[in-house]
Formats: sequence, C-alpha cells, structure tokens
Amino acid sequence: MSRQSDQEAQEIRETGAGSVEPRETGAGSVEPQEGTDLVSDPQRPSDHVDAAPDRRASSDRGGPDIAQPKLGLVGYLRFFWRQLTSMRTALFLLMLLALAAIPGSLVPQRTADPNGVVQYKADHPALYPVLDKLQVFDTYTSVWFSAIYLLLFVSLIGCIVPRTKHHWQALRTRPPKTPVRLGRLAGFRSVPVDATSVTAGADRTGAATGLPSVDHAVTRAMAILKRSGYRVERFGDSVSAERGYLRETGNLVFHAALVGVLLAVGVGGGFGFTGQRLLVEGQTFSNSLVAYDSFNPGRWFRQGDLQGYNLKLDKFVTKYEETNLNALGQALDYDATVTTTTKGGESKTQRLGVNDPVSIGGTNVYLLGNGYAMQVTVRDGKGNVAFKDVVPFLPQDANYTSVGVIKVPDAEPDQLGIQGFFYPTAQEMSTGAFTSTYPDTENPLLSLQVYTGNLGLDDGVPQSVYTLDTSGLTEIAGTRAETASVQLKPGQTKQLPDGAGSITFDGVKRYVSLDVHHDPSQLWVGGFALLSTLGLLTSLFVPRRRVWVKVVPRTGAGHGEYDLEYAGLARGEDPNLERAVADIAQRHTSDLGVRMTR
Repeated sequence: MSRQSDQEAQEIRETGAGSVEPRETGAGSVEPQEGTDLVSDPQRPSDHVDAAPDRRASSDRGGPDIAQPKLGLVGYLRFFWRQLTSMRTALFLLMLLALAAIPGSLVPQRTADPNGVVQYKADHPALYPVLDKLQVFDTYTSVWFSAIYLLLFVSLIGCIVPRTKHHWQALRTRPPKTPVRLGRLAGFRSVPVDATSVTAGADRTGAATGLPSVDHAVTRAMAILKRSGYRVERFGDSVSAERGYLRETGNLVFHAALVGVLLAVGVGGGFGFTGQRLLVEGQTFSNSLVAYDSFNPGRWFRQGDLQGYNLKLDKFVTKYEETNLNALGQALDYDATVTTTTKGGESKTQRLGVNDPVSIGGTNVYLLGNGYAMQVTVRDGKGNVAFKDVVPFLPQDANYTSVGVIKVPDAEPDQLGIQGFFYPTAQEMSTGAFTSTYPDTENPLLSLQVYTGNLGLDDGVPQSVYTLDTSGLTEIAGTRAETASVQLKPGQTKQLPDGAGSITFDGVKRYVSLDVHHDPSQLWVGGFALLSTLGLLTSLFVPRRRVWVKVVPRTGAGHGEYDLEYAGLARGEDPNLERAVADIAQRHTSDLGVRMTR
C-alpha cells in the first residue's frame, strides 16, 4: 500500500464512533468497510447513499435483516388493481374467455337445444349429473363464464381509460427537441451545401452567396414533412417531426370496440329471446308464446315484443349420397320450403336450409334438425276414434331408426300407452329384430309395443311426450307379452289384443326442428367487430417514428456553407425507417437544388 493510502487509512481510523478500518482493494486504492463515514470516504462520490451504519452493522453481527415496508390493505388493493388492468391480463382473459366457450359447442345447451339436453341425459346417465353440476349445459350463463366475462370487461375499461388520457396528452404535446448528435440515430446522412453541390438554376432565395439560405432550407424541410403527414416543430436551425400517433389510436379503438362487443352482447341479450318448435309438414307455426315447445326469454323481454306472423312447413326434402358406396346414405343437403305470412297478410314462399335462415318479424328462423313423424289413428275397444294425430319420432342413428311414444288417455275401457319404433328401410336380422339400412323411406315399417293402464296424465305432474313410464302398466303386445309387437306398413290397420281396439298407420311425414332467435344486438356486435378489425389493422401497419432535419454551419468554411443532416428514430418495429429518412433527404435536397453524393 502506498504512503498516501496509509495516511488516508489512518485518517479514517480516527473518524470516531461507528467507523471501521478500510481494506485494501489493490492497485493502491482503499475501500472502506461497511459503516464508514461517507463524507470522509475519498473513493465514493459525495452524493452516494448507503444503508444506515447501525442497521447494516447489526445485520453483520447476526441481527435482523432490513425489513421491507408493509403494503397494507390499500397497497395490496392497488397492486391487484394494476395487475388486473394491465394489457397482459386483458389478453389472457380474452384467451380464457375463448377457451371457456368451447364446452358450449361440445354439448347441447338448454337455451338452444333443450331436447338435445334430454337426449344427452338419456345417453350419458353417469356423466350428465357431473356436467350439470358444473353448469356445462348453461355455459354462457354459468357462474364461471360470467366471472371471466366481467373480469375481462373491468380489465379492458381499466386499461383503456388511463391510456386514452395519456394518448390525448401526447397528441397535444410538441415534438421533442432535436438531439445534439444525429449521427447516433437510424438512417443518418449528411449532405454538404456548398458551391460544388448546388445545381445551376437552383432557387437561391436571394442569398448573396448563391446558396440556399439556412432559413429557406429549414422552411422547405417543414413543408415537405407536413405534406408527408408529420407533426413538425422548429427548434432554431432544425426541424423535429413525428408521425404514427394513429397507431396508438387504432390500438385504443380495437380495445374499446371489444368493450362495445361485450356491452352489446350483455345488454342486447337481455332484450332478446330464443324459442324452439318442432313443425311437421303441413302444420303452421304462429309466433306467439303458447306456440313454442320451449322458450327462453332475456332478462328484459316483454311478451309484447313478439311480432305476429305465421310460418307453414310445405315440404321437406333430404338429398342423400347414392353413388359413392363409402358414403352411401349420407345426407348431402336439406331443403325445406316454407310459406310465411306477416301480420299485414302478405304471404311469401321461401327456402329454409342449413345456415340459410328465414328472417321474418324481427327474428331469424334456423333449421336445427329433422326426422320422421307417424300419422296414426287409434280406435278404442268401443270402436270410437280415441286418437288421430301426427306423432314425431326421434332419430337414434345415422339411418334414422327412430323411437316415439303415443299416449291415448281417452281410450275405453283402458287408457293406452304405445312405445313405437320406426325403420325407414327395414331389414330383419337373424335374431328376428329389425334395423334400418338406409335413411330414406325405401321400406318403412312401424313396430309398436302396447300397454294398458293408468298413464298418470290426470295427476297434474308434467310428463315428456317422448318418454313413457311403463311402471304400473300392463304390456299386452311386445317382447314381454304373449302377443308379439304390432308391425305396420303405411296404410295398414291391425287389431290390438284383448279387445283394446285397433291402430291404423296412415303414413309418414317429415318434420323439422326450428330455432327462432331474436337478438337486437346483432347490428351493434357486427359494427363493433368491424371497428375492432380496423383498429387492429391500423395498430399493426401504421409505423410510429420521429424524423429530424438539421442545418449545421461549417466551422472555418466559406461564407454561407453548411451541412444538412437527416436522421430518424422508430418507436417500435419499423423496418422502413431508413428508407423513409432517405426519401425525405432526397426530396428536400432536390427541392433546394442540392446534389446528393452517395
């Protein structure tokens, strides 16, 4: 250690309480140990701030570490609010909302397909209670989906409001001053302006030397940058310009439009409704509350919102694949012909197809499904017509093997319950049972199991029209009765055993399952979706950049000679920045009549 260092160390030893001896760090320098008086430390700047000597010393002696300040309730609330309103959280919640919507497309929903929910319960008796407890069949109104929805809503608003305020202030702020050294920035180039670089006939602006004046050069630079869409500001002999604020505007428009979509869906859904109706060929549906098989109104729906109209199903035709043996019988197209009649009496024949709804009375009528309906006539034991109607059967497989229930509570002497099986193209198997080999009615067969007894319809408990509770009933024709199942082809009539009456299979008709949807938010959602797309494209393709043009007089050069300097700075990714700076330099020098050298 040098003599000078020894002297300095001795002075530090004598500083008094709380000081410790320094340690040598090599190269003739001295570093004080912790607790050294900072003012007397020659190796540190005068404004250096360190921990309190007594606290750090206590830590070295095994005492408690430095305690961090406690946030408290308000601090934690502020922390969580900042996390929730960050853009990263908003994007995460948006992705989470998309994932949460997936179950709604995998399983039937009560609001759109209540019959599908009933069928799912019958097909998956073990899984259904679990999914129902998780509200999967009510995905879009479930607690967990609503929580994500509301959190996303709050996050977007909390993110947009401060950013909008900041963006508004930035729009009113002057461009920044020109940096001292432009040579460090992107696209820098310097163009000399002297007697050798000025072309003949150039605009000298009255300068005595024949060179463009400094003021003229700066003024022309401002004009060129303004025409290029820049906000410009002059600082002495330089011009500061910036553009691309539309990028942040587009970003804000995109997120504000997402909030608009959420609002439109949430509020508009409260005024809308969905209803389902099964309609057989020849039947007419009237848009009234009692005409729906199931109806799901919005929170603010009123019965007066229903506009009166009628819709009659004239004909339903399915086109099947008949040439490709690998896809034989696969449905190629569904085509329903309907006649609509508005309240004013105007009738119109229209086509109703898959993804081709009919719009009438402020609603869209969608084709959801189809099947076969049996037209039957049942006479009781006294020969009276106890039932004559068209009964829809639900398809069970791709070949439209269908099941249905016929309930005859007015039959005498006993009520009749009939479980039916319909085979569009019947073929008997080796076991004696039947199956359908093709979905079209090439060889239609109706097989019936007949029960007698009290159907329980007078007990006041609602029953499904698609199920028959056989407990307490007596089977008089079927697999567990002495008489085999009643088998009928269209036009046939057969007597029921035990004098219970007769049944006639009058024919087969097609039916369609309709979904009537009214959503007043559709136009709003479409408008906000378009706005969000435009905002996103703007934020992606509009560059944010700053450009400077500076006049630098030459030291010791001839009178009036100077250099023109050009440079730019990108705010984010901007691969075209250098090209833009070069283009501005070329236009400016060409306007001044200055020859650029490469």
